[in-house]
Amino acid sequence: MPRTDNDTWDLASSVGATATMVAAARAVATRAEQPVINDQYAEPLVRAVGVDFFTKLASGELTPADLDARDGGETPVGMSRFADGMAARTRFFDDFFASAVAAGVRQGVILASGLDARAYRLSWPEDMTLFEIDQPEVLEFKTRTLAGLGVRPAVALTAVAVDLRDDWPAALTAAGFDPAAPTAWIAEGLLGYLPPDAQDRLLDTITELSPAGSRLAAEAVPAVQDLDDEELRRRMSASTDRWREHGFDLDFSELVFTGERAEVDEYLRSRGWTVDATPTNDLLVRYGMAPLNPDERFGDVRYVSAIR
Repeated sequence: MPRTDNDTWDLASSVGATATMVAAARAVATRAEQPVINDQYAEPLVRAVGVDFFTKLASGELTPADLDARDGGETPVGMSRFADGMAARTRFFDDFFASAVAAGVRQGVILASGLDARAYRLSWPEDMTLFEIDQPEVLEFKTRTLAGLGVRPAVALTAVAVDLRDDWPAALTAAGFDPAAPTAWIAEGLLGYLPPDAQDRLLDTITELSPAGSRLAAEAVPAVQDLDDEELRRRMSASTDRWREHGFDLDFSELVFTGERAEVDEYLRSRGWTVDATPTNDLLVRYGMAPLNPDERFGDVRYVSAIR
């Protein structure tokens, strides 16, 4: 079902299922012969969600090769390459937090955190404070599941249970966020699921809450697609055709907002940020993986890091 302004979801449906899908990909990447990430909590979190398809993928019962195209069939992004992409993406945001901490930043915010377990698996300084923002059911599920495994956060963590379509700055401030302190923000896998105007509002709000010394990392989707919307959605749907053979039927092409949107790097520069943008292929090569070929790409996704 296509997105609406007031739609809802859980971790097994709609946009929520993308968080579970990415966690499954992180579990796959963690098992790689030469892993670039180590997310030991990805598999148990996916198991707890209870979607059989993702559980099999996270555990290794179903391999990425099982889901890639046979006989040269069209699969714009197969699961093998998707797992590579998620490994590189995860490492990029891990490294971003490490760099921010090394620069002395001691307050962080993870927007739409989903099944992100950075608060549990990364090393943090003792005086670091981290906030996670997501829908109440998502945060409650993750906290309860990890507590059931006997796992505690490695940082002073505050869950801020609020939808980003609501007054999340007020909820964040009420939870103890200090708007006068330099902050490291990450928006991982988020902007493509926002309408273009909502993306602008989010970046404006982050800017307003970011004093000098703050940092931001985001995954920027293309401003103008090389393909028209219909062709783009067809190719996205083709990427998951093989998944349906294994019992998982969700059309991810219905979950994103396509069309023209602001270039994130230029938008942030115009608001006083110093910005660096890394194309997907450069990121893959940086972490020792092969770049995507043109047929495997939906557009020039860039990974943005910015300093205020």
